[in-house]
Amino acid sequence: MAAAEDFQPESLAATVARDGYARLRPAAMAAALRLPSPALGAFAASWERLETDGFMADGGRYRLRRHANFNALPGLPPTRGLHRPHFQASVHNALNGGVDRWFAPVEDDVAASPATQALLAMGGDAAAGLRPGAGFFIEMHQFRIEALAGAPGYPTPEGTHHDGVDVVLIAMINRRNLTGGQTLVTDNAGGELARFTLDGLLDTAIMDDTRVMHGVTPIEPTDAGLPSRRDVLVITWKALG
Repeated sequence: MAAAEDFQPESLAATVARDGYARLRPAAMAAALRLPSPALGAFAASWERLETDGFMADGGRYRLRRHANFNALPGLPPTRGLHRPHFQASVHNALNGGVDRWFAPVEDDVAASPATQALLAMGGDAAAGLRPGAGFFIEMHQFRIEALAGAPGYPTPEGTHHDGVDVVLIAMINRRNLTGGQTLVTDNAGGELARFTLDGLLDTAIMDDTRVMHGVTPIEPTDAGLPSRRDVLVITWKALG
């Protein structure tokens, strides 16, 4: 059997259905999405305008983010919903779950950008392959995790976890001056299925959240005298009804 990251874009849904996850490297993403460089550059630049996450129960100020939601009915493109809080049950997020968390909204031009729409379509195809005929509630999260010498950043402070959805897409935007940030994919019993470092614009992992868990190791600066950060996009699909 081929490794989960060795698939072609057209077999994405089949790979996720078979293995519970798939990885698509930057070159394959570029070929699949066919985004012009200026559009992709503007999309990545929007991570410079995130706002501090004020809901970290560990008191950390190392995470910045923006959030948006969409609804997608079967066979129709997603439409953006009214801004609302993000909620996770404590069983899925032992650190920050159980409360409504209000984050700054994703900027309108970013939500409507060719990059966002292409990623919504790609992940939506995988979700539809796993849950045929379903509509989906979709959430989009822009994250930046920062680290300083002696003050690591925690991409998943809740540990290896489920998000409580059907499909999770995680796309790297930028890694700068950091060590760590390794993605771990496990089965529901905690057995390791894969361990890799997303590195390069749109290096992407897509997971069936009902079958696998995921987590990311802490980050720290490679050069203690320079800023360190990890920028990622996370999009989730949860079947309606």
